[in-house]
Amino acid sequence: MNIEYVREYCLSKKGTSESFPFDESTLVFKVLDKMFALAGLDRIPMQINLKCDPEYALELRDEYEDIIGGYHMSKKHWNTVVIEGDLEDKFILELIDHSYDLVVNAFSKKKKLELENL
Repeated sequence: MNIEYVREYCLSKKGTSESFPFDESTLVFKVLDKMFALAGLDRIPMQINLKCDPEYALELRDEYEDIIGGYHMSKKHWNTVVIEGDLEDKFILELIDHSYDLVVNAFSKKKKLELENL
């Protein structure tokens, strides 16, 4: 998988935007105003940081060499996923979905309604 495919997939999700709020090489994807994915465009191999349920995050790190604690993030809630490694594309997309869903499910009723009405 490559970063362009990840970018298109993230942007296809409802309410998602992209920006470079930190520097010119860290691409951030947000649903409404909350981050769910970050990609360091200068990282080799290409990788993305994804929000993850804390227990599931630990399971993933134990099972997959290409998933580690979130680089420059809270390792309790974020994983770094190598997208140019051995993980299947479908699985990477499922991890993106999980991250997006975690953020959306934590929204207030008002925010959820705002997202629904987009």
